[in-house]
Amino acid sequence: MVEFGDLWKPPRPVSRFITMVDHIKTALITGGSKGIGYGVAEVLINQGVKVAITSRSSVAAELAASKLNEIRPGYALGVAADVRDLASQQRVVDMVLQQWERLDYVIANAGVGHFAPIQQLTPEQWHETIDINLTGVFNTAKATVEALKQTKGYFISIASLAGTNFFEKGAAYNASKFGLVGFTQAIMLDLRKEGIKVSTIMPGSVATEFDNHKPSDADAWKIQPEDIGNIVYDLLKMHPRTLPSKVEVRPTVPGK
Repeated sequence: MVEFGDLWKPPRPVSRFITMVDHIKTALITGGSKGIGYGVAEVLINQGVKVAITSRSSVAAELAASKLNEIRPGYALGVAADVRDLASQQRVVDMVLQQWERLDYVIANAGVGHFAPIQQLTPEQWHETIDINLTGVFNTAKATVEALKQTKGYFISIASLAGTNFFEKGAAYNASKFGLVGFTQAIMLDLRKEGIKVSTIMPGSVATEFDNHKPSDADAWKIQPEDIGNIVYDLLKMHPRTLPSKVEVRPTVPGK
């Protein structure tokens, strides 16, 4: 587990990592201590990618990184960070560059959900949902874009089918995910001119701890976190000339 103040040094100049074309690829995953983020991290590490995961909880980040390092020792870095803070995101990027000298992939996954009718939805719940799910991805993009330009990297946001399908009690969540889909598609048009690929993945029901859910055998019909990880890896393997900019994914057979 690494915290910002521990053995931190300014990142090496960009020129030090731009030339390392044969270096092991590296990824940053926000909200990577559990659920979809952890599933993506596990798949990438199994494919030989070094992964930095963030969580607001230093304990959660440390535990997740420790488990991931059992797969490939030294391939996971756990960092306590909050996507709502741009400076926090920039420090994470600086740490990744200091540690591994490059950043190839960013998976903006951190998210939260508050579900209530507008009469009961509090301003605090509204702001937390928008600040993490939407502004948090803006902060992640702003902090990583220069490093991704150097590697001709890939930025992937984890949105939701709730980004195109509204539902009752979903005012805050729908707003954040509709915004996230639009944001990601817009920056895709901006950043492809810089050689950076951008996609958004829009899952339906996934078997995670989201909204205080405890996954069980009853969730076997749902998409599993590693399924999203495999989709991410498939995108990363896509020929550079081809860009699937938006991927919708849902369970094959809906639960009853």
